[in-house]
Amino acid sequence: MSRLTRRIFLFGSATIAGGVAFGAYKVATPHPNPLVNAVRVDGVTFNPWIMIDPTGVTLITAHTDVGQGVSSMEALLLAEELDLAQGGFETRFAAPDAAYFNTALAAEAVPFMPTDTGRTAETMRAVAGAAVKLIGLQLTGGSSAVPDSFDKLRQAGAMARETLRAAASKQTGVAVADLRTENGAVILPDGTRIPYPELAATAATLKPVNDVRLRDPSEWRLIGKPVPRRDMPAKTKGQQAYGIDLRLPGLVFASVRLNPAKGGALNGFDADVARSMNGVQTIVPVTGGIAAVANTTWAAIQAVNAVDCDWAPADYPPEQDAHWDALSASFTEDNLDKVWREDGDVDAERIHDAVVVEAEYRAPYVAHQPLEPLNATALVTDTGAEIWTAHQIPQFAVRLAAKAIGMEPDQITFHQQFAGGSFGHRLEFEHVIRAVEIANQMRDTPVQMTLSREEDFAQDFPRQISMGRMRAWSLGGRVDHLEIDIASPSVTRSQMGRMGMPAAGPDLQIAAGVWNMTYNIGRLRVRGYETPGLPPVSSWRSVGASSAGFFAEGFMDEILHAIGADPMAGRIDMCKVDYHRKVLEAAAEMSDWTRPRPAGTGLGVAFVESFGVPVAEVVEVTDTPDGIRITNVWVAADVGRVVDPLNFENIVQGGVIWGLGHAMNSQITYAGGAAEQVNFWDAEGMRIHQAPKIHVRGLENAPKIRGIGEPPVPPAAPALTNAIFAATGQRLREMPFDKFVTFA
Repeated sequence: MSRLTRRIFLFGSATIAGGVAFGAYKVATPHPNPLVNAVRVDGVTFNPWIMIDPTGVTLITAHTDVGQGVSSMEALLLAEELDLAQGGFETRFAAPDAAYFNTALAAEAVPFMPTDTGRTAETMRAVAGAAVKLIGLQLTGGSSAVPDSFDKLRQAGAMARETLRAAASKQTGVAVADLRTENGAVILPDGTRIPYPELAATAATLKPVNDVRLRDPSEWRLIGKPVPRRDMPAKTKGQQAYGIDLRLPGLVFASVRLNPAKGGALNGFDADVARSMNGVQTIVPVTGGIAAVANTTWAAIQAVNAVDCDWAPADYPPEQDAHWDALSASFTEDNLDKVWREDGDVDAERIHDAVVVEAEYRAPYVAHQPLEPLNATALVTDTGAEIWTAHQIPQFAVRLAAKAIGMEPDQITFHQQFAGGSFGHRLEFEHVIRAVEIANQMRDTPVQMTLSREEDFAQDFPRQISMGRMRAWSLGGRVDHLEIDIASPSVTRSQMGRMGMPAAGPDLQIAAGVWNMTYNIGRLRVRGYETPGLPPVSSWRSVGASSAGFFAEGFMDEILHAIGADPMAGRIDMCKVDYHRKVLEAAAEMSDWTRPRPAGTGLGVAFVESFGVPVAEVVEVTDTPDGIRITNVWVAADVGRVVDPLNFENIVQGGVIWGLGHAMNSQITYAGGAAEQVNFWDAEGMRIHQAPKIHVRGLENAPKIRGIGEPPVPPAAPALTNAIFAATGQRLREMPFDKFVTFA
């Protein structure tokens, strides 16, 4: 148990101990179906994901749709086994409930290599999985939606299908064996179709059929096929409704201004000017700041910015240079979080003739900056409250909201919304807490709280700042010795603190994407150092691997160059896991790696495994008179099974754009304790004219189903810097790269 990482906070050691005390029976007992009380007259629910009544079929989406298309993916899995046609059903987000516990979280909870399928590793994953079920943790994150859903939603669909066949048999007298299903109906031998809604009342009288056969992949109609996402028509027409679009009768609008030195208090304020502005209804205090309530969001934002505030300082260094100094000073035994890998005799005396390479890499704070700023709508009455927002851990959002206004969680009704992006931003709770705090002061009036873009940047808990120090030596053209030390604040400890939970154990995210490398290196050591006293940070798309992967793969390129090895061939030669090696080989083939390129054009490759997914990316750049132009990117990834090839390609392309754009020009720096970057123009990311052609290949050799939301991000930055080196001879070891080169 001492090996469990800090990610185990999602379950807690006490919960695991409780699970053992409860015994196997408790673990095996399913959570009650939360849809039972929601079924209409003459309707039926077979499990927490399916409802059928005379009006039609409704499929429940348990995860939060933050733009990754999970509401389409989950419906696709259910529809595959339930024999539903596209368009033959409605979808609805689930309410927070233990029945929607995320099975796949167990893989990220224990510090075993994803390639380790030994008895100890699998046992610990089973223990963590049991704990997840016992506490019923419903969470969207860690690229876990597909692995969480793949088996259990197909099982749910098959259960409903077979129960409907049994209902049709009871209703018609035809043997179940003579019935089949197709496009939302049971088909009788004579071709008569009985739509599922006409069978709902009869199905409700039957015990659900649990002993079902899942269809062989050769029978799949939807899985693995290019199926258009359900949200695309609305999004392409600008008709998709997000949380920010919600309108309720009597709704008023609010915005908040909090201490820009995050965590600092509000000593006092003067709101006389703000109260006199057009459309302003009131100015009220909230934790750490003030809020304006008005008849429009714009009026509320203008008013809150007109309040004269006296802010207390933060408890972290006010200036950016001191943050880098803190990282540099934390490579000590006192700050050692964990030795994640120690293969071979790393402390052996260096061989005299060895080629030695040493380097320091840096990655800055980076904002989440989704297009839809954080917002939440709340209605508080004397008996309870309702919340409408997008959140990735809705149970905790309810718990913290209830605590903020002195209520119990069961007094809160939560309505999940579509999110206009997240990238980890909607794992936080500030927008939910502030909304209910305002609404609690305006009882019986619905309040929509929206952060201004500037406040969204200012109050963001960014990606962790980090520093990597690396040393390697080689003899005979092979990498014989590699040491990677990474210093960073603990993302998990920071998030846990805001959730009011203890943080025990080391934080895997400090060395994510590095400690799990599968290169065959005789002496390898990876150490993580936790840097205290810096601003609060949060999970950012791919979390620790987004920076640690840059360190390791940028440095790996330096090593291979120093020993005269080809960057691609050297990686393939070192890769000791077969399906990982095939990913690299696919990237080499896609990019035609060995083909000569014109002068000033360079290829860079990077290979990072994160969230169990090996991803290889090749970036092609050209050094032009206007600067570095990224022309092509080739990506190969293995997720075990590609559920939806269209969405897979789109998510990978988006991840590449995200990773490259932030590496190019995005950072958060601090002055006077506040973030200096306040809007998109301060952290542009990639512009349309800079976007390369992105070529994607999904492999299916891995033994387990994985998700693809985050894994394309970590290889992007190192592949880009390696390509810049190949084209120009300039080695970049710090993001953002526009501090050193210009991009065309």
